[in-house]
Amino acid sequence: MTSELTLFVNPTAGRGRGARAAQPAASALRAAGFTVRTVLGENAADALTRARAAVEEGTGALVAVGGDGMANLALQAVAGTRTPLGLVAVGTGNDLARALGLPVRDPAAAGRGIAAALKGARVRDIDLGQVGGRWFGTVLASGFDSRVNDRGNRMRWPAGRLKYDLALLAELAAFRPLPYRITLDDGEVRETEATLVAVGNGPSYGGGMRICPGADLTDGLFDVTIVGDCSRATLLRVFPSVYRGGHVDHPQVSVVRAAKVEIAAEHVTGYADGEPLGPLPLTARCVPGALRVVGP
Repeated sequence: MTSELTLFVNPTAGRGRGARAAQPAASALRAAGFTVRTVLGENAADALTRARAAVEEGTGALVAVGGDGMANLALQAVAGTRTPLGLVAVGTGNDLARALGLPVRDPAAAGRGIAAALKGARVRDIDLGQVGGRWFGTVLASGFDSRVNDRGNRMRWPAGRLKYDLALLAELAAFRPLPYRITLDDGEVRETEATLVAVGNGPSYGGGMRICPGADLTDGLFDVTIVGDCSRATLLRVFPSVYRGGHVDHPQVSVVRAAKVEIAAEHVTGYADGEPLGPLPLTARCVPGALRVVGP
């Protein structure tokens, strides 16, 4: 493996933490003997083009510095290749890093960990979700949670997770369960009224909300969490338990597993890794071993 690594940086992640985090992460990698080049890009499309070029040129690893949005962008460059992905998680959510047991908001520690893992050949293959030509690492969200995401993305204030908590409360006032059609592995079809349907390759989204707490990044299957027809009072009562995964014990919540899932509902946007995919229907496939990751 070449000793040249590519630092893939989002300068706006976590209210500027991305730019500030790049320096200590790069310093830790250089101190371990690696050569580090940085990819910024004028915008997301340009940055992805540059990252893909680095992968094609044989970089030793692509190290994404930012949050889940930056990690998701990096996936588009390395998925299906043997180039490992390192994460310096300094964004708002950092759910992929959490799922992998990596440091969060400690860029120097993340840089040291990546260096040690590469020197010790501690890399492993994990599954990814794929929708069309787009890859995702954590959760494909739809329904109430995606509408909260829609609203939160429109809000200028406050910052961080509090913004999405406030968006959740605002959406509660108008939301009603939606008719869904869910097809599992081209076979079983479920037609149901659902508050949300989450397709989990990993367990959490939104900065630690364990919506699919049993999801395993290496089992070749999605965990599909279906929250049924819930009242507002029930949602408010159950919501806090999502952070520990306790919501799956509620009688209105069911979990099924499948390698391929099609979800259909009207006027619903799908989000994966917090990034909009487009309106439903969407078909997600779990691709075993699609991503090589660094450490721990």
